[in-house]
Amino acid sequence: MPVDPKPAIAAEVPPRVKRSLYPEPYYSRMAGRDKQTLGDLFGLKNFGVNRATIRPGGTSALRHWHTRQDEFVYILSGTATLVMDGGETPLRAGMCVGFRAGEANGHMLANRGAEDVVYLEVGDRTAGDVVTYPDDDIQAVMVDGQRKFLRKDGSAF
Repeated sequence: MPVDPKPAIAAEVPPRVKRSLYPEPYYSRMAGRDKQTLGDLFGLKNFGVNRATIRPGGTSALRHWHTRQDEFVYILSGTATLVMDGGETPLRAGMCVGFRAGEANGHMLANRGAEDVVYLEVGDRTAGDVVTYPDDDIQAVMVDGQRKFLRKDGSAF
């Protein structure tokens, strides 16, 4: 059934109910982040769009990279610290960064300032994606269109 798109004010969309899909002990590390799943409002199937907020001291995700999915981030307000394999870079409002699928460069955003960081993240939904987390004993694989989290040895949480 077709979706009848109705415009939305992004800042007024409620955050998703579950803060993170990570299992514990990683779930609680996302306490400083909220996401509003904007793409889902319109039934988008090929890519997702989130408006995310990181409170001071919080992070966007565990440091990670995708085998098959591209990612794009645009900073709306605040200053984030982009943490990657090669070091750290400040990102201010109006700046953007992209991550190509298959490039093994773990990345995340950290809020080391005193104000919230608000940003848009866009990612595709390519099947067969595997997410690698270089700093933690976790990986994500796509199973029947859903992310499943496993330890790096393949065992379940």
